[in-house]
Amino acid sequence: MTIFNLFSKRQKQLRGEVADVYIYNLIPKPLRVQIIHIWHDSLGDKTDYHRKPNVKVIYKKIVETLCREYGVFQLTDRIYNDEYHNRSYIQELSNFFLQEKTAEKVLDVIELSFYCIGTITREQDYRHINNSSEIADNSIAELNTRFKEHGIGYQFEDEKIIRVDSQFLHTEAVKPALVLLNRKEYAGAQQEFLSAYEHYRHGKQKETLNDALKSFESTMKTICDKQGWTYDSKDTSKRLIEICYQNGLVPTFWQQHMSALRSLLEGGVPTGRNKLSGHGQGATPTTVPEYIVSYVLHMTAAAIVFLVRAEQDIK
Repeated sequence: MTIFNLFSKRQKQLRGEVADVYIYNLIPKPLRVQIIHIWHDSLGDKTDYHRKPNVKVIYKKIVETLCREYGVFQLTDRIYNDEYHNRSYIQELSNFFLQEKTAEKVLDVIELSFYCIGTITREQDYRHINNSSEIADNSIAELNTRFKEHGIGYQFEDEKIIRVDSQFLHTEAVKPALVLLNRKEYAGAQQEFLSAYEHYRHGKQKETLNDALKSFESTMKTICDKQGWTYDSKDTSKRLIEICYQNGLVPTFWQQHMSALRSLLEGGVPTGRNKLSGHGQGATPTTVPEYIVSYVLHMTAAAIVFLVRAEQDIK
């Protein structure tokens, strides 16, 4: 669906009322309503409930999944019924989504519903719909645009909600890293990279650093496997970088002029993890500042992009 740059939006921009710093713990009601509109466009609304049985199945799946994970029998205090006195899953989900005060649970609903939009709409029951894949892609694109409009620091990427700190860094480092890792051979590194962002979203700083380093190392191991370079499964990141350099991942004439790059790869992500989360913290618990974790995450993404593209360039 086309997103209109309405007069009121333009006036807010002129008055400087558009948020230039992302927020994370508040999902405003207008955004929630816009997301429900996206559900209706892509999955169907209550007018489709009986004409298209698969619409009910999808909303039932979303509601029952959330109920099971939350350990409840229903999402709202009140059970909503349709005109046939059957449980109205679409109404139950919508009312829960509009009323829920915990931002993380609201994000749960968004993540699960858009996962369904991106996968279920490609299944057999939806093949009669023209351009069902395009509908899913457009729905996810609109969701991410709405997040930006409201200054909400999240994006839906690779079937997950991930936290965004800088739109520039997200566009130039994180998204390219996700694209490059979205291949069978990089499945392990991709899983660890997404896990790092999932921990980051939930404020688990040390776990974030640990998974960021794992993803960095798994990327290099995959490159070694693809190129037939020998390494030990217990090799640290420093040794893996050494192997990559010895085998010409970076041409020799560039190595001489890019010693700082090697130092950054060897000392950036690994040092951040080892100093802050990789060893026992002793008697006094260590606190990892969020801004350092953000820096290491973006550094990891940039390093992965560099390594994978360098491997692609090997003749």
